[in-house]
Amino acid sequence: MSEDPVTLVLIPGLLSDGIVWEHAKAHFEKSMLVSIPDLFTQDSLQQMAVDVLDQNPGQLAVAGHSMGARVAFEMIALAPDRIERVALLDTGFHPLAESELPVREELIKLAYEEGMEALLARWLPPMVHPLRHDDPAIMKPLMDMILRRTPEIHERQMRALIGRSDAGKMLSIINCPTLVAVGRQDGFSPVAQHEVMAEMIPNAKLVIFEDSGHFAPFERPEIVTAALADWLSGD
Repeated sequence: MSEDPVTLVLIPGLLSDGIVWEHAKAHFEKSMLVSIPDLFTQDSLQQMAVDVLDQNPGQLAVAGHSMGARVAFEMIALAPDRIERVALLDTGFHPLAESELPVREELIKLAYEEGMEALLARWLPPMVHPLRHDDPAIMKPLMDMILRRTPEIHERQMRALIGRSDAGKMLSIINCPTLVAVGRQDGFSPVAQHEVMAEMIPNAKLVIFEDSGHFAPFERPEIVTAALADWLSGD
């Protein structure tokens, strides 16, 4: 890493907050500045990226989970010289698919008409390893996190994802140390998708977190933090 101080920015995904990154934050804040941005007021990935850059001056090591990695792509596009390294976890790079729009619109409608509890019941279980659905240590904090959100927050973030750009166009020009990582049992952003990303990004390292679904930083925090430590210490 550079001799200048570098801030580690841990960007949460859809409906998520610092709970997802709590293990990594506790580990890394002993030796460096760690920031977890709030993405609840913006309605575009570009504005999220602008706000994260404005709130975190100087050189950045950016780790994004799911939607957070999409924000990281936008940050690289806006300020490539400020992004010293990037970690892309449980995410994707494709633009909106035609079949995706009605699914997202249905979830937006569900949150308004039936509440966040109904949205949670529909959306969360597929995001977690099936063997952890009965584990209160995993499920309750994630459920509580989602219930702290509102239908309005959910819609803003969903609109941001609906309006996302094709990040595949920039993968080959990412020239900083890059970690591409995913839970083995991530059914939403599958391993194969990350294998393609790792091939397209020059010198990217691919890590697969065993026994983990989409919420890898929370489901398997120790191994995720270890992978991030290797990424931060590498050239």
